[in-house]
Amino acid sequence: MLIAYPGELFMRVLKLMILPLVIASLISGSSSLNAKLNGKIALRTFVYFLVTSLLNAILGTLLALAIHPGNPNLEETVVVDTTVSSPTVRTVSLMDSILDLGRNIFPDNIFQAALQQAHTVYVPSKSGTEALLPSDSATNASTTSTPAVASLTQWPEQPNEWTRVVEYRPGTNSLGIVFFCLVFGTLLGTIGSRGYVVVQFFSAIFEVIMRMVTGVMWLTPIGISSLIAGKILSVQDIAFVMTQLAWFIFTIALGVLLYQWVILQAIYFVFLRKNPFKFYLGLVQPILTGFATASTAAALPLTFRCMNERLKIDSRITRFVLPIGCNINMDGTALFIAVASIFVAQMSNMALNAGQVVTVILTSTAASMSSASIPSAALVLLLIALSAIDAPINNATILFAVDWFVDRIRTTNNLLGDCYAAAIVEYLSRHELQASDIDAYYKDDDVTSDDQCDPEANGKRKSSFPNSVILNVEVSTPVSNP
Repeated sequence: MLIAYPGELFMRVLKLMILPLVIASLISGSSSLNAKLNGKIALRTFVYFLVTSLLNAILGTLLALAIHPGNPNLEETVVVDTTVSSPTVRTVSLMDSILDLGRNIFPDNIFQAALQQAHTVYVPSKSGTEALLPSDSATNASTTSTPAVASLTQWPEQPNEWTRVVEYRPGTNSLGIVFFCLVFGTLLGTIGSRGYVVVQFFSAIFEVIMRMVTGVMWLTPIGISSLIAGKILSVQDIAFVMTQLAWFIFTIALGVLLYQWVILQAIYFVFLRKNPFKFYLGLVQPILTGFATASTAAALPLTFRCMNERLKIDSRITRFVLPIGCNINMDGTALFIAVASIFVAQMSNMALNAGQVVTVILTSTAASMSSASIPSAALVLLLIALSAIDAPINNATILFAVDWFVDRIRTTNNLLGDCYAAAIVEYLSRHELQASDIDAYYKDDDVTSDDQCDPEANGKRKSSFPNSVILNVEVSTPVSNP
C-alpha cells in the first residue's frame, strides 16, 4: 500500500548504511586501543550483556507466573496453524543453535559472510542413498551441505530418521563480520605508524557514514509514521487479536517498562552516580526509530550519532560496544522468550515444575544471545525454548498475530541495553582510556618527525582523543645574571 512506501524507502536507506558502518566503526575503534585494553573492554561488555540478559529472563518468568496471561480458552478461540507441528518438520535444538552461533562467528569466507549466514536444518533421510542420523542424536552432525540436498531427497510422509545439514540462508552474517573486524582492528593497532593510513581510511569512512545519517534524520518523522501506519492497516481484525491476547501484550509491556524505567536506571545510577533519566531522554530518537523499524541494526546509525554527539560517550567505546551489542545483546528478546514460553505452557494447561522454570530462564538467556537483530527473529528461538520444556509448539503460532507489535516493544529494550552498556563500560574503563590517550600521544613510533613539526598535524592528532587528558609541560631555561 502507498502509505507504507515512504517508510519502506526509509528502512532501505537505513539498512544501506549498516554494513559499512559496522566495519568502519569496529576497525577504527579497536585499532585506537591497545590489545590489552581491548581485552578488558570486551570482557566487561560480555559480562554486562550476560547479566542483563539473565535479569530480563528472570523478570519475564516472574511476571508470567504472577500475571498468568495464558488462558486455556485461547486454544479454542484462536485459529492455530498446525503446519508448524507437521511430522515432516523437525525443530532445531538449543545445541544446534549454539553450534550455528560458533559457525557464524568463525566464517570460512569473509565475503560470503557479508551476504549469507549458516544455519542448521533437518531433512528426512533417504533410505539407501544417504547416511542416516537418528533423531535423538545431537552430536554426530554433518558439517557440509547445500540447499540442493533437501530438494533432491524424496521426503517420506512420517520420517523416523533425520539428517542434520548446514545450509546458508540470505542475510548478513554480522557475528562473523564483527569477529573479523575486531581481530583485524586490534592487530592493526599493534603495527604502529605503518597502519596509520589504514586506520585513517576507516575513520574517514565512519565520518562520511555519520554525515549521511545526519541527512537521513530529516526523514525520520515521515519514515516512522509511514512504517507504523502501514503495519497497523495490514493487520486484519486488529481489535479481535488485541482483545484475545491482551494479557500477553500487557505482560510483555509491563516487563519492558519495569526494566527500562527501574532496573536500567538503577544500574546506571549505581555505577555512574548521575541522573539516569537525562541519559534516557537523550536516546528518544533512536528509541522511536527502533520501535518503528523493529530492528536494532536499522537504528544503529542514529544510535551512534546520539551517543557520540549528544551524550558525549567516548567514540572508541561506542564503536566497540554498539555493533557487538547489536548482535548478541537482546534483553527484550530474553524477556519475550521467557514470557511466551510460560504463556504457551499455561494455555496448554501444563503445570511447570521448578526444574522447567529454571530451564526456561537459562534457555531464554542462551537463545537471546544467538538471536539476529532482524524483525521477528525471536519467534524462531521461541520454538527452541518450547522444545526444552516439552510444550506444544503448534500453540505458539497464535503469537504471530501480535508479534508485529510486541517485536517493536522488545526492540526498544535491546537498543537501550546496548546504549547503557556503552555508558557503563566507558565509566569502568575511564582510567585505561586516559592512560591509552597519553601513551598514544607521546609514543615515538606513532608520531613521525614531520607531524611533530607540523602544528596542524598535531592538532588533528589531539582532536582524535576528545576525552583525553592533555599534559602541558613547559621547560624554562634559567637565565644567569650578568
